[in-house]
Amino acid sequence: MNLRVEVVAIDCLMVRLFDAIAEANMPWMLAASERLRTAFGARLIDLVPSYTTLMVHYDLQVLSPAQARELIDTALGGLTPDSRSGGQRHVLPVWYDLSVGPELSLLAQRSGLSVSEVIRRHSEREYQVFALGFAPGFAFMGLVDEALAAPRLDTPRKRVAAGSVGIAERQTAAYPVVSPGGWNLIGRTPSRLFDRERDGYSLMQPGDSVCFAAVDRAEFIRLGGDDTPLEVPA
Repeated sequence: MNLRVEVVAIDCLMVRLFDAIAEANMPWMLAASERLRTAFGARLIDLVPSYTTLMVHYDLQVLSPAQARELIDTALGGLTPDSRSGGQRHVLPVWYDLSVGPELSLLAQRSGLSVSEVIRRHSEREYQVFALGFAPGFAFMGLVDEALAAPRLDTPRKRVAAGSVGIAERQTAAYPVVSPGGWNLIGRTPSRLFDRERDGYSLMQPGDSVCFAAVDRAEFIRLGGDDTPLEVPA
């Protein structure tokens, strides 16, 4: 860990704990997040975790920038990860099919694997949720098998169906709502990833773990999935 504090705005500081993305970072990130929330209390407006950083947005009316930095230094002094910390474990059913995951064949070609092997490798891992962003409930997860890593599409799609599961580099994610997107799509989940009636709105939070479970079309539909094929530009 290489702790640094950087100025983002007059009322916002970035706490950088690591320089590279790694699964081993998460216990440290969770421990730092808990300490900072406790230290700032009601003076904290927002705390935004990412792969290697925590953005601290504080109330400038009650804390000066110098006081905020001092709070951070004190809170994170002697930081150690809590082996008991960890989020929830989620199992997301996924229908892996070319009609809803058109890049399945592309990933197979790039990796020299069969489509069934691509599906197996994607669904056999347990992924960590590193951060939320891009869209409400959009969870950035990793790390996928190196053989499946693929760059984002050169031209993002204008419309990606809710529940679409994709890969970008060594990250994987599921689109919580209909939106544009440039990830390599490989399937679709019927799980409701974003719900305004849910506490916290998002099904997943940083620190959670996620497994994808392959299901057939009949089970996907039974669980409430929409099997409308993705429109692929001619």
